[in-house]
Amino acid sequence: MKTLIRTAILALTTIVAGHALADAQPSRNLAEAVKNFSDYNNRLEQAMAQGLTPESMAQIHELTYTLKDALDKINEEMGDLADTLEEIHIASEAKDADEVESHTTDYLKTARTVIK
Repeated sequence: MKTLIRTAILALTTIVAGHALADAQPSRNLAEAVKNFSDYNNRLEQAMAQGLTPESMAQIHELTYTLKDALDKINEEMGDLADTLEEIHIASEAKDADEVESHTTDYLKTARTVIK
């Protein structure tokens, strides 16, 4: 009987976790990541304002899947942006106008997705 109960609990936990993952909004690019990060932080704030009930805790748990995905994408893109900025730094030091222009165009395109 204990084995049956444990199996049922494990199955239910797996179903609930799978449902939360299925509801997560993907961040396929930086623009989506920034939008999701902003929207889902607002939702997190609203859930917290309701008080920490079992229902709000479940909602918060689900929100974290989308927030984590968005934050992972933002961190990935910002790491690449730091590398691009270093290329601008090196090219400007070498007075290489073509390289500065090329890297700055890429840099600003990404940077302006986050900060307008």
